[in-house]
Amino acid sequence: MNTPRLYRLRDPGLLRTIMLNPGRGQEYSVRELAESVGCHHSTIGHLLTGERESCRADTAHRIAEAVGVALLVLFTPPASPSRDKTAHAEATCAA
Repeated sequence: MNTPRLYRLRDPGLLRTIMLNPGRGQEYSVRELAESVGCHHSTIGHLLTGERESCRADTAHRIAEAVGVALLVLFTPPASPSRDKTAHAEATCAA
């Protein structure tokens, strides 16, 4: 079963600041950004309040594109499955 890869928002305050001063023109409200991204406004609202810490990769990409910044400015990508296994193996060997 494929679980969606989630990108973690680095800082809700940074997203809010960029929404008010986007690299691509006029500022965004929560609803305007959600409409531009193609998601429900609660997704953006929950990211801003910290109620939600991450979102799907496609949503993260669209948010970053809409506000005119690089993806990694706003989001931390998920760890690769191979890195997770390597970290687990190293921790097991160190014990």
